[in-house]
Amino acid sequence: MKLIFVLLSVMLCMSSTSVNAFAPSIPTAPVRSSALQSTTSAPIMSTTTSTTLFGKKEARAQGNARKGKTERVKKVKDDVIEVDATVIESLPNAMFRCTIDGAPETQEPVLATISGKIRKFFVKILVGDKVTIELSPYDLTRGRITFRKR
Repeated sequence: MKLIFVLLSVMLCMSSTSVNAFAPSIPTAPVRSSALQSTTSAPIMSTTTSTTLFGKKEARAQGNARKGKTERVKKVKDDVIEVDATVIESLPNAMFRCTIDGAPETQEPVLATISGKIRKFFVKILVGDKVTIELSPYDLTRGRITFRKR
């Protein structure tokens, strides 16, 4: 009799000491030995919960979903004009003279410099390359090269 009592107490202790600090609290039925189970016990219902990500994990999940895509994702800026252009002349100090695609021949070329990301990753820009330029609405003769088309 003592042996059965010791076994039951050990089983009860082991089932109640499982630590799930971050799991949702779902009431579970205690584990019963086969000798003490009654014939009128109700079946235990199991529920599944969907996990919702917050903070850094949510941002990582969005980044991982974006990895396989080939399209360029950019933040929208309010006060810049983005145009496609062609490099016609390379100048010292990472400056370039570019013509805007679709502009009339009478429009003077834009003086453009390289943006920080292109400078950081050593993207080489040559004469004849198609580029994307951001123009300021205050001075339409100067711009920043933000992307080199392939």
